Formats: sequence, structure tokens, C-alpha cells
Amino acid sequence: MKALPCPLVDVHLHLQDDFLAARLEEVVGLARAGGVEWFCSNGAEERDWPVVLAQARAHPEIVPCFGLHPWYVSERSPQWLEQLEWHLEAIPSAVGEIGLDRWKEPRDEAAQEEVFRAQLAVARRRELPVMIHCVRAWGWLMEVLRSEAALPAGFLLHAYGGPVELIQPLAEMGAYFSYGGSTLDERKKLRRETLPQIPRDRLLLETDAPDMPPPPAHCVRALQDAGGRRVNEPANLRPILQGVAALLGMEEEELAEQLWANSRRFLGRWLMART
Repeated sequence: MKALPCPLVDVHLHLQDDFLAARLEEVVGLARAGGVEWFCSNGAEERDWPVVLAQARAHPEIVPCFGLHPWYVSERSPQWLEQLEWHLEAIPSAVGEIGLDRWKEPRDEAAQEEVFRAQLAVARRRELPVMIHCVRAWGWLMEVLRSEAALPAGFLLHAYGGPVELIQPLAEMGAYFSYGGSTLDERKKLRRETLPQIPRDRLLLETDAPDMPPPPAHCVRALQDAGGRRVNEPANLRPILQGVAALLGMEEEELAEQLWANSRRFLGRWLMART
């Protein structure tokens, strides 16, 4: 495989997943062999945070992100916000994965919004970037963001699935837009429609490993867990890069250089602090 002119950053994944955590050295090593040098690993619930922190302390290339995902707000402890602050103090990097979701049932929308706003306040006060999950809640997300003060370190819309018309307003608020392996699935028409409309200086790539695996032709190997679930891994970021470059009509090296510049702009303060 031809070497790239710059490192790749997997801007959103979950290395605390049991399957990936059990073979972390292998998974990270294979990804690094393909040019992936940074891994933004997102905690989604309280029990994730100590694992993410421990992995990041053992592997400086792992950028730990701590947040309470909307799927888990009902499971939060009375001390959840205090614990979040403690982990962000341990390694100040990013707040995530947080957001709003109107897909998964049952849900408590009032609690989702309360928790989301509380975490936006933490990110704003600490001047940390934010990793946002939004599914079937784009109007709601816009209402919240427009009612909040600006986020000084910006935010990432993980696996962007919103409409074309929101790209410019979100970019003006400081958004970066991340795309993953599902974009290479010909059935994902909305993602393929929005991808070329993203400002080039706001585009990032992710795997969302172990979730959202690309089509098999874009995987470095076939991975399955004990239950037969297809497992995504960060090594797939290189074939995702190749596929996205083809969709955009760009050379792979050109897109890699653009993504590295974008990653440095969005996460540079934290990436450089970890070298």
C-alpha cells in the first residue's frame, strides 16, 4: 500500500467496545500500518469513561472523548456531571459523544435536552471541541444550538445525516462534518448527496468502529464477533479514504492532505499536546 503524505485521524470511534478492547494492540497496530496515527475514542456512558481514560493513558495516540450519549441518559447517576468533569480534567480533549436522538425507543426528550445542554456548557467553559450525535432530530438540534452561546472550539457532526440545506448554517456555527464507511454504500443516497456539498475545509472522516462497517469491498479484513455481527475497525479508515476520494473526484493524497489540515485545525491543540 502506497504511503500517504500525512497522517490519518479517525475522528470518531469506540475503542472501549469489548471486542476491540480485547485486541487493542492488534487493532491499533493494523490501523497504524495503514497510516492511521490518531484515534478519537468516544465514551458514550459513565461506565465507558474509566476504560477510555485508561486506554488513552497507555496509548498516547488515542484522544479520549468523554460524554453521555442520548441513548443512556436514563441510566445516569446523580454524580454523572461531576464524574464527567473529573475525566475531562484528567485529559482535557473533547466532550463526546453527546447529542439528540428521536430514533431509539423509549426516549425522554426533556432529559436528553437537559443533559445535552449541560454538556455543551462544560465544553464551552473548558473551551473543548464537541462530538455530536444527531438522528432524526435536526430541527431540534438547530433550535438548541441557536439558543445557546457559541462553542469556542467548534463541534463535529458525527456521521452527518442531515439535509443539504443545513450544511451552511451549521458551518457558520463552527461545525465540522464527519463521514464514514456507510457513505460508500450505494443505498445511502442522502449521505452521497450531501458529501460533495460539505465545505472542503470542514470535512473529516471516521470509522465509528465497531459500528457502521463499510461495504465488504472497503474492509481490510472480515471481522465478526461471537454473535456473528460484522465488526468495523479503524484500519478501515484507509479504504474509506480511497472510496470517499473517488466519490469526490479527488486524488487520495490530495484528500488526505485536506483532512490532515482540517484535523489539525479542529483538534490540533489536543493532538499536539499528546505528542
